[in-house]
Amino acid sequence: MKAPAKPWGRDTFALLRAGPFRRYIIGTSISDTGTWMQIMAQGWVMSTLTNKAIMLGMVNFAAGLPMIFLTMFGGSLADRYDKRRILVWTQIVQIALAIVLGLLIYSHRVQIWHVIAVAGLLGIAFAFEHPALSALVPELVKREEIAGAVALDRAVFHCSRLVGPAVAGIVVSVWGAAMAFFANAFSFVAMIVALVSLPPRTVGSKEEEEMRASGFKDGFRYVRADKPSLAMVGMMATMTIFIFPTVSVMMPLYVREVLHFGPDKLGYLMAASAVGSVFGAIGLIIIPRQRRLGWMMAAALGVTCSAFALSRVHLFSFAAASLILISLGLSTLFGLSNTIVQERAPSHLRGRVSAVMGLSFFGLMPVAGLGVTSLADAIGMRTALAASSIGYGVVALFILSRIGGSLNESPATMTSAVREVAAVS
Repeated sequence: MKAPAKPWGRDTFALLRAGPFRRYIIGTSISDTGTWMQIMAQGWVMSTLTNKAIMLGMVNFAAGLPMIFLTMFGGSLADRYDKRRILVWTQIVQIALAIVLGLLIYSHRVQIWHVIAVAGLLGIAFAFEHPALSALVPELVKREEIAGAVALDRAVFHCSRLVGPAVAGIVVSVWGAAMAFFANAFSFVAMIVALVSLPPRTVGSKEEEEMRASGFKDGFRYVRADKPSLAMVGMMATMTIFIFPTVSVMMPLYVREVLHFGPDKLGYLMAASAVGSVFGAIGLIIIPRQRRLGWMMAAALGVTCSAFALSRVHLFSFAAASLILISLGLSTLFGLSNTIVQERAPSHLRGRVSAVMGLSFFGLMPVAGLGVTSLADAIGMRTALAASSIGYGVVALFILSRIGGSLNESPATMTSAVREVAAVS
């Protein structure tokens, strides 16, 4: 048997040599930067249209609702058909929607329902994009390179979080929010070019192709039977319910109404958050398999303490420091959870397993966003943030303590979960 690949070294960065994975990384880095520009600009536009946190939650609800009903269907399509074509069409839809909302903002006709409606349509596109994109990355590398590929993909994603909001803050201040939407529309072209250049998936045996065409319930069966994967889905759900609504959905209104900062400071705070995410993603490369549980517990504790600190701060520097530490922990937890699930998932189920992971985040976000924002309107944003941080810490540390050291184990080629799904199918 081969010795396990080292988490840090030439092998990981060799993934950036000329080839399909590098073309994908270049395309997604440009596209993700534009997306983060639009996210920042959209949040600022909403904060100028309303001072109710629940309205920001409604935008999030509209975007996430299609994920609940369509993500598993999208995962099934990703396993059965060419992921590249699915992704190209989702990019085209997002280009059209960015241009439409940008024109509404530019003409000063934008209303809250416009933003909510576009968010809903984006949610439909993302229900098909997310499982296809998550399952595509492992197909571009060898199985033993999946951990490194996921880490580099996450690092590039979070680097775009560092650049996008900061640039958007300047763009919104100088040229207006509409320009951020137009820039995002243009950025999708790079991703489309990269996708078209990728090779098609290799057709498997007749038996494998039949398993790819089985129903989406197999994705649920696999995750339920594989305890480490189930625990990682639980960790994602916990982050979604307690932390993400407070540090993403409410942040534009929190910055404007509580901290009393302008759009430039919002962009800088989002960039500060991205700094932590970048270091968290890069850190995935150096975390040895046998220490994953310890790192995850430390990250969960760090997120809890930093989110509570954010609920108390008044100065920009302290807010930025809190967001850096929160995003550092979240990035580490998100990356390790995704790596563990992708390593363990069989190739013919990866799209549907990715869809289950997506449901634990994007599927729960609509309900969580409405719940936390409603709580913030009732008891105040600072109190709601403090309560959410404590709730997160209790649940996350409980999940990690129950699953134990199995997170550090190497996944078997044919796990009992795979055998259980095969038996049922």
